[in-house]
Amino acid sequence: MKLRCAVIEDFQSVATTVVDWSPVTDDVEIVPFTEHLATVDETAAALAGFDIVVTLRERVPFPAELFARLPRLRLLVASGMRNSAIDFDAARRHDVVVCGTASSSTPPVELTWALLLGLARGIVPEAEALRTGGPWQSTLGADLHGRTLGLLGLGKIGGRVAQVGLAFGMEVVAWSRNLTKERTDEVGVGLAASKEDLLDSSDFVSVHLALGERTRGLIGAAELALMRPTAYLVNTSRAAIVDTDALLAALRDGVIAGAATDVFDVEPLPADAPVRTAPRLLATPHLGYVSRANYETYYGQAVEDIRAFLDGQPVRRLG
Repeated sequence: MKLRCAVIEDFQSVATTVVDWSPVTDDVEIVPFTEHLATVDETAAALAGFDIVVTLRERVPFPAELFARLPRLRLLVASGMRNSAIDFDAARRHDVVVCGTASSSTPPVELTWALLLGLARGIVPEAEALRTGGPWQSTLGADLHGRTLGLLGLGKIGGRVAQVGLAFGMEVVAWSRNLTKERTDEVGVGLAASKEDLLDSSDFVSVHLALGERTRGLIGAAELALMRPTAYLVNTSRAAIVDTDALLAALRDGVIAGAATDVFDVEPLPADAPVRTAPRLLATPHLGYVSRANYETYYGQAVEDIRAFLDGQPVRRLG
């Protein structure tokens, strides 16, 4: 009898077509799920009959309670090599092997610039006005050349965002608690004296930090008040780094010129979420990693992970 594999969070219905699953289909039945599993009860009920689960990023939490309710589960494959939504200790206690995949930093870098440029040049309202017979030229674009781009975080993604900013002729500065001048010199950008200095001096601020206890709520009302009224904030990192209520208030009151976000406290967003109708906000449904090349990597290596597990030699183990 074949093992059963659930591929969850396949919102675009592409998981089984973007790569070749034939290396495992003689032994495994692949069942995609296109709807979000929002609660532990929903997830436990949906996955009760599966031996293998392939999950996408950190969309669905796998706490201890869920592992206890999935006694048949033997292999969990998660895209990426880091995942804060999985209780690895519980996985070990329940004899579940957890494996990951590679993940490219290119898609989030590109989306960061799509959002920043969309904000700067009013792409969405201008395109919508053109399609609906609205005013011809209603916004005044913000220039990038000669302006200051402040990066909160200068890791793999932040460093590549910095290079694009430099190519646009921007002055780029960066800050994080452990950032060194050696690293900023390596990238060719300035080291801000403090978070407050970066926020006060930047025309555009982009967030590229990992979420942790020291970064949760890093940008709140006080920090937003330091920004220029003509400045823009972009967050493609993690929602909890920026206080959502404070950001919505700042946008409503004109504290900053605008913001863009690709990440939210609850995903998918509830239909009545205030973020959906906030003024001066360009929001996208967590598209940072959603690209064909990245999905080919995720699901292609998920197939490899399953094949290796079936052969008794798991690869890319997590936790």
